[in-house]
Amino acid sequence: MTKSRILIVEDDHDLAEMLDAYFRVQNYDVMTAAWGRDALRLSREHTFSLIMLDIRLPDINGYDICRELRRDRRTQDVPIIFLTEKRDRVDKLHGLELGVVDYVTKPFDIQELRLRVRNAINRAAQTATINPITDLPDQPLVEEKLTGLLFSTTPWSLVALTLVGLNQLRENYGFVAADEVLRAVTLMVRNLLRDGGTEDEFLGHLEPEVLVLVTTPERAAALRDKIIMRVNLSIPHFYRPQERESGRANYLRMDSGILNSADGVIDDFESLKTALLAAVTETRLP
Repeated sequence: MTKSRILIVEDDHDLAEMLDAYFRVQNYDVMTAAWGRDALRLSREHTFSLIMLDIRLPDINGYDICRELRRDRRTQDVPIIFLTEKRDRVDKLHGLELGVVDYVTKPFDIQELRLRVRNAINRAAQTATINPITDLPDQPLVEEKLTGLLFSTTPWSLVALTLVGLNQLRENYGFVAADEVLRAVTLMVRNLLRDGGTEDEFLGHLEPEVLVLVTTPERAAALRDKIIMRVNLSIPHFYRPQERESGRANYLRMDSGILNSADGVIDDFESLKTALLAAVTETRLP
């Protein structure tokens, strides 16, 4: 089963180190940040099940970080727990208004914090089944679907479709523009799937910017080529005219990889995901 990944944003080095070690022992995948800007960068680059956020940081306060996270569709529903020395009721209300799910004051009981983290992640997991940007199945639905393939006697193929350069486009144009590009690409893929597809085909998110398509070995390569060709023809339109004219419109592309049931014995979802991502390369069509 996939580990839940949590981000701990805390500038007290000793406390951050202790929390990192403790939650790793509790079988979480843990990342840490001591600066608010690093936390925002990590939240764009990785998917987190929960963010533990100190209010007082050297560069940006926790309230402003929370606002930024809630503006981004990728992180708008990630549960956030404030870690703080502030005990005033008005501070707690401020956090709750921003969508913080819990508020833990220092010093805290580590066992109580563990339970609060577990409960917050479990509550969020009950609703986090559809990607808010593309309306495609997200984990755990994708994990459930791919795990089921491992026990199937019917041959299958997985096509991974990775939109490379979306982070740079997000930095240049903003979150909304990047979301629109991802949504447009997803719509193209969906439209192509309708052409000769079957009810057994499945499309979802392996990662926030990686789509996975379940299809048949007979259809996989041709379908992949159609998708790559269609997306590559559309990519120039995602750039602003001035960027195209300057010659800097060259960082967006779609890479792909194919994994077949006949490629080898795979025992679990994580191994399947690792093998599929390893198969992804830059795809250049003749």
